[in-house]
Amino acid sequence: MGKPVISVFGSSSPQPESEAYADARLLGSMLAEAGFVVATGGYGGTMAAVSQGAAEAGGWVIGVTASNLEKWRPMPPNQWVAEEIRHTTLKDRLLHLVTRNDAMVALPGGIGTLSEVALAWSLMQTGESSERPLVLLGPLWRETVRVYAQAEYIKPRDLDLLYMATSAETAVGYLRQRFLDRLG
Repeated sequence: MGKPVISVFGSSSPQPESEAYADARLLGSMLAEAGFVVATGGYGGTMAAVSQGAAEAGGWVIGVTASNLEKWRPMPPNQWVAEEIRHTTLKDRLLHLVTRNDAMVALPGGIGTLSEVALAWSLMQTGESSERPLVLLGPLWRETVRVYAQAEYIKPRDLDLLYMATSAETAVGYLRQRFLDRLG
């Protein structure tokens, strides 16, 4: 077994001078320093920030990209991607990001980030994908799940598939505990 791969979901919107970018860069750095491989959507915003932080800390960065997405919004992979995994469609890219990992961390984001979280959660809930850590980082996710998680629709065991982290430190600490055997 190699190093655990952590898919990080995030937004393409935050700019390098923003707090969201700085927070994501710290997360990437901490993941790499802990011995994880980082996989992101490969483009800008917090995807670039996580990639930058991981690369600057000496980590390996995988960027999962899609040709059709680039037709909609022309953008090359960010400069910190060491290994590009290219798909044609957004659907294939999405499926790769939510299934080809050992764990996932979701930063605040928009529709794309929400779809990544929802698909990963649903696939684990139904057993179509193996259960593994799905870390939701920050107050946006806590509020989203609080509003959405009505008892008549979502069972407690399904909520147990999520880990709510308040900071990069708590997210990485949780993942380190889960992968002690593989991190050495």
